[in-house]
Amino acid sequence: MPPLPRLVVITDWRLPRTRLLAALGRALEAGPDVAVQHRHPEASGRLFLEEARLVADVCRARGHALFVNGRLDVALLVGAHLHLPASGPSPLDVRPHLPPGRLVSVAVHDAREAEGATGADLALVSPVFAPGSKPGDTRATLGPEGFQALAARLPCPALALGGMTPGRARGMPEVRGVAVISAVLEADDPREAALALLDACAAPRG
Repeated sequence: MPPLPRLVVITDWRLPRTRLLAALGRALEAGPDVAVQHRHPEASGRLFLEEARLVADVCRARGHALFVNGRLDVALLVGAHLHLPASGPSPLDVRPHLPPGRLVSVAVHDAREAEGATGADLALVSPVFAPGSKPGDTRATLGPEGFQALAARLPCPALALGGMTPGRARGMPEVRGVAVISAVLEADDPREAALALLDACAAPRG
């Protein structure tokens, strides 16, 4: 299996397309520990595939991993890894349909979802803090203790998602990496923002 990312930058297609793709390209310059997740729940299937191809080109040109959110067919079409939302099929459901070497990440928000992550390579645990990209989000946050409790239940490594900043990551010595949207995509310099997040996280273990 390929190495797991320590930083996943999730797309926000509310940004102008050229700005988003440029920000992703700049963030990937922070090094091989950075991956991208293509997410656009409002898009039609055709638009989602079109955007996935654009992001795949950015990732492929730099040799970085791309995860496609929730669409096995699109992940196969663009040669990407797969991210499964909590309401989607399980890792065990999709694994037989993926080529060797493809990663499966899962979304985890509670203990039930953590226990259903069997077969996943990576989990995105959220919301640790209030998401900066979702100001109207009213979900209760996990906080560092809640994140650690869910991470301990998982059969795979976990990344912290939701309002993550370098300062918050440094306050969570057990976190090996993070997933973000606005913290990188809306930064003045996405490369420097990505480097700061990676530097704030614990060194990978195992």
